[in-house]
Amino acid sequence: MSRPRWQPTVRGRLTLLYGGLFLLAGMLLVLLLYALVATHYPGAGGGRGAAADVTATHAPAGTLDESTHNDLLRRALRQQREKVLDLVVRDSAIALGCALVVAIGLGWVLAGRVMAPVRRISETAARVAERSLHERVNLVGRRDELGELAQSVDAMLGRLDRAFDGQRRFVADASHELRTPLAVSRTVLEAELAREVDDPRVRQTYSTLLAMNERNERTLDGLLMLARVEGRPLEQEPLDLSDCAALALEQSAADASAAGVEMRAEPAEAITSGDRILLERLALNLVQNAIKYNEPGGWVEVRTGADGPGRVQLLVANTGLPVPGRHLEAIFEPFRRLEGSGDRGGAGLGLSIVRAVARRHGGEAVAESRPGGGLVVRVTLPG
Repeated sequence: MSRPRWQPTVRGRLTLLYGGLFLLAGMLLVLLLYALVATHYPGAGGGRGAAADVTATHAPAGTLDESTHNDLLRRALRQQREKVLDLVVRDSAIALGCALVVAIGLGWVLAGRVMAPVRRISETAARVAERSLHERVNLVGRRDELGELAQSVDAMLGRLDRAFDGQRRFVADASHELRTPLAVSRTVLEAELAREVDDPRVRQTYSTLLAMNERNERTLDGLLMLARVEGRPLEQEPLDLSDCAALALEQSAADASAAGVEMRAEPAEAITSGDRILLERLALNLVQNAIKYNEPGGWVEVRTGADGPGRVQLLVANTGLPVPGRHLEAIFEPFRRLEGSGDRGGAGLGLSIVRAVARRHGGEAVAESRPGGGLVVRVTLPG
């Protein structure tokens, strides 16, 4: 969450605090110096030796009576005293201003050094939120409150990492164990359908069971992919998103033709770095989802290219049912489908996998409602 512009950072607040305290101490010092000079300088009630010097410089001896002599003496001392006090105030203010500038600069530097561990903790937490839970702050050598905070954050990340790893292993193991019986049941059902069965109700039952079996297999495949995306290390290699989009269009051409959907492509170079298998699956899921939730006579448009400095994008737009804005985030959640879309054979994991893959690569996937119905999904990645 971005803070308002008028609200200073903690480093700025510490700098202002240092500067304010220094200014207050400097003003007190100037007032004390002023009081000392005003008290001890001749003309405040004493200083006869200095008075004689002042009289000697202002009038020849023997030309003034005693009363006039004393008046001139007091006036001269008063003027000299006021001049000296003005100089004390002016020079002290100039010196205080110069010292305040230096103090604010030193305060900014010192505040930066004090806040460096906090910034490191914050940056680590941001990287963990975007990528994985394997990173740690590792703020060694500090035995103060910030060191204790870093150790607490590392301990919390360790517990979260173990918990999520256990969850991913459970999902992967359960999905893997369920694939074998599903494969066996699919083989049996396909064998029974291949036989000559006279009763149409029996054949219909076999066909329904086979369709349900295939749907369960797709769901397990999606769960395995999600566990793999969140748990596996990325194999970084340079690639072009336009190649991933072209492969997805090629693999989905038959489905688009069967659904009566026109495919459009506007490829442009979009070089990024990442796991080729996962990014190809991302593009395929987007295209298949756009075909599945389309309408006969509709179209799917796929575009790739630059998205500002250092960013590339893959955009998939399609016609179809209107998508309310309140559902744009919900469709990225596992097993969530758009209201009114009905059951179109999906497992409800396609867009969840898209967002998981995008975030694992330091990017993001967002959806927008298309005027006239349909959806626009935009995936942005580092260039």
